[in-house]
Amino acid sequence: MVRRVAVVGAGSSGLACIKICVDEGLEPVCFESSDDIGGLWNFRETPEPERTSIYRSLVVNTSKEMMCFSDFPMPADYPNFMHNSQLLQYLRLYAEHFDLLRYINFQTTVRSVLQRTDFSLSGQWEVVTINKNGQEERHIFDAVLVCSGHYTHPTLPLSDFQGHETFSGRCLHSWEYKDADAFTGKRVVVVGIGNSGGDIAVEISRSAEKTFLSTRQGAWVMGRMSTNGVPLDIAVIKRINNVLFQLLPKTLVNWVAERALNNKYDHRLYGLKPKHRLMERKPIINDDLPGRILQGAIVMKHNLEGFKDSRVVFEDGTVEENIDAVVFCTGYIGKFPFLPSTLSEGPYEEVTLYKRVFPPSLHPPTLAVMGLFQAKGPIMPTVEMQARWAVKVFLGQSRLPPKEKMLDVIESERRRNMQSYPCPRQAVLQVDYIPYLDFMAGEVGVRPKLLRLFLRDPALWAKVFFGPCTPYQYRLSGPGNWSGARQAIFTQWERVAQPFRTREIPENTSKFGLCSPLMLTFTGTVIIVVLFSKDKIVPTLEAVTEMLNKSTVFLRELWFSLPQNPDM
Repeated sequence: MVRRVAVVGAGSSGLACIKICVDEGLEPVCFESSDDIGGLWNFRETPEPERTSIYRSLVVNTSKEMMCFSDFPMPADYPNFMHNSQLLQYLRLYAEHFDLLRYINFQTTVRSVLQRTDFSLSGQWEVVTINKNGQEERHIFDAVLVCSGHYTHPTLPLSDFQGHETFSGRCLHSWEYKDADAFTGKRVVVVGIGNSGGDIAVEISRSAEKTFLSTRQGAWVMGRMSTNGVPLDIAVIKRINNVLFQLLPKTLVNWVAERALNNKYDHRLYGLKPKHRLMERKPIINDDLPGRILQGAIVMKHNLEGFKDSRVVFEDGTVEENIDAVVFCTGYIGKFPFLPSTLSEGPYEEVTLYKRVFPPSLHPPTLAVMGLFQAKGPIMPTVEMQARWAVKVFLGQSRLPPKEKMLDVIESERRRNMQSYPCPRQAVLQVDYIPYLDFMAGEVGVRPKLLRLFLRDPALWAKVFFGPCTPYQYRLSGPGNWSGARQAIFTQWERVAQPFRTREIPENTSKFGLCSPLMLTFTGTVIIVVLFSKDKIVPTLEAVTEMLNKSTVFLRELWFSLPQNPDM
């Protein structure tokens, strides 16, 4: 019987795991190597080895209603896209509300997590830790949740570039980058066009003499805002859209989406256009990159080829002189040095995971890895669902397939993803946001039952199916349901609007507002005419005109019969 669970790390994933363990009656013990919670979102002035590190200006690229935990909405006055310090404050509120700090051992580093000799029978683990006094301690746990993240070991591929040994400038990874102060008046090359690369290039370009952004393949760039200025993810990540994406031809969906994006800024003209189609990979989220290119502050360049003294050479043969620094935004290696090496059994030495959670070689399955995936959606609610599923598996309330079946699924998903992500290590990390959440929710017993909702609560069904797929949907019913989930769904747009309400704007009382219903009436009537009266268009249009004139008279009389006091 699983009782004691080790949680490695007290970032957002670790906090969710602690809370879920407590909800299920388990005894979590969390080990956090630093002196505070927050993990990635706890900004520190100096990067520390084998810990996550972010830059000072980092703003989240998923909105608050989409990225919050499923039973703890973010405060209504929080901006939709928060600075990292505000997200850390949310995590503090979450930890305080659910009394999670008492389960955390700070300044305690996990050195190793090893199976006990009787693992096949007990499923237990021996966890070796080092406390702040340097003392080694051994613990026995029934299960382990790994929440240490995979942004701790940066990839700095200097050996791939000829001449780097004699380069006179500075080379660093984005893991080391904190702000642009050191690059004022410099000539800087940023290598890599992921989210970090775009952010860092934009920030450096505001104070550098010149900034060059080097990319191997290019990228589709999208801002955080959608139509009418609402958050992009809350407008796009919907069940109805997911259904449409599956039904419509991918070529058509890509063409429509790319056309809309290129109408804002032509990706070919701006030097951004990638080889892949828009829906095949994650776009980068950046509000300012196209504008900085337009202003000449950022210059797009081909992939970096090598160095010559103070010069940087690119694959197209062009050379940039007097480069002072090169910032490599080239990603991370997902390492877990404290885990048994036998778990890194993939063909590319990656940790092999069934549905990005469970090592298929373990039986009984009493260890789960959180957050080792990439999705076109927010991370925090996805990890929360991973944890809910993992705990159900630990308790024997959800069963995994046989090892052979899990390996087949892993390989099948890898092959499918390699159509868009040729790199196997990248391909294996990809998941489809809503289908992935729904799969795990089905295993837990909390997947929204759309037909039942349609019959019993049509208003809620409409919000769930046509509205944004917010995390509250997975607390409506089943184990761990939250009584406030329905209300949270019905008020989610209020929380989106709340931070904008800093200046009261009077309602428009202009009488010209009548033109909208009149135009709707006219447009709708014309469409009906074209569809059903093609052989009698002229006489029918005369009838439409007469009807429109009568409608105008009626609406005008109605308007002037209403009280004209705007306060009434």
